[in-house]
Amino acid sequence: MVEVFTALLSQVAPYALAVGGTLVAAIAWGFHQRLAGARAERHRQQVEELAARDIADQVQNDVGALPADAARKELGTWSKG
Repeated sequence: MVEVFTALLSQVAPYALAVGGTLVAAIAWGFHQRLAGARAERHRQQVEELAARDIADQVQNDVGALPADAARKELGTWSKG
């Protein structure tokens, strides 16, 4: 009985190792893809924040360039009350 089990194991072991290796590789690839997605999302957010910062800087420069009376008049059109 032991001889049969040993013979069977020697025939199956390479396939079991191949399946195990494939499983480990698939899990590692999944983690890699997850990290790549997180990296891409951080980059997208940085680009959006940079664009928003540019707009805020332009608004700040425009407000600073106006004389006080013109700035009050311009900002008065933005007020809700």
